[in-house]
Amino acid sequence: MSQPEGTVGSVRSLYRYPVKSMMGEELDSAYLTERGLLGDRAYALVDQETGRVVSAKNPRKWAKLFYFCASYKKQPEIEGDLPPVNISLPDGRVISTDHDPGDTDRVLSEELGREVKLVSTGMERPSYEEYWPDIEGRPKRETITEEAMPPQTFFDGSVLHILTTSTLDQLKEFYPEGRFESRRFRPNIVVEASAREKGFVENSWPGRSLMIGKEVLVKITGPCTRCVMTTLAQGDLPSDLGILRTAARHNQVRVGVYATIGKGGLTRRGDLVRPE
Repeated sequence: MSQPEGTVGSVRSLYRYPVKSMMGEELDSAYLTERGLLGDRAYALVDQETGRVVSAKNPRKWAKLFYFCASYKKQPEIEGDLPPVNISLPDGRVISTDHDPGDTDRVLSEELGREVKLVSTGMERPSYEEYWPDIEGRPKRETITEEAMPPQTFFDGSVLHILTTSTLDQLKEFYPEGRFESRRFRPNIVVEASAREKGFVENSWPGRSLMIGKEVLVKITGPCTRCVMTTLAQGDLPSDLGILRTAARHNQVRVGVYATIGKGGLTRRGDLVRPE
């Protein structure tokens, strides 16, 4: 796709994940606020035994989360409370956050085999468990660690995750058997890279700012270091440890970048992306 000089690409896809570690929804447009894409990771499950946020980063407990899908019943708006969320269960049933909270928690606990509670706010020191597979190219750590999250949020590292098609294409070249589709990496914004941009183009972005469309300015804070979640089965994507192994071997386990919001506004599919 031909794009004007001075741009790095255009917005190909927008994704929001209303409940942390569940599948989310693809959008044509979305508002970006200082908290990231409006409505993203607004909810999470909390393990009532450990008090930690439930995350598929520990697939030994929570790999089944990728068989749940969350979507808003109507589009969130800047003013007012967030609308209720529908959660599709693996067996096809749908429950909603505007139903009895106790019943919602009971159903989710039964499905996951552990007692959980769906929450939206109020955790001063949220944390989650992360499983670290033994893969060449990434630092060796304890098998399972406890990782802190920013207070009052359900984000792992930053409020916005951006990924380019050029990075996905580069990974495919290194491992043609792997299915390097954007949904494996759970980005908020996928940038269709211009023909001039090749390889791991995001590696040069940390410390820079990008203008997205006419309203939104984002500040790139650093690379997104990937985890075991990228290897898990979801939908028709198979489980594949080679996905993470390839990122470790060829790009220090980095796929995409994290960002904060310098100036919020409406972002649309097709918006041009250019450095500031």
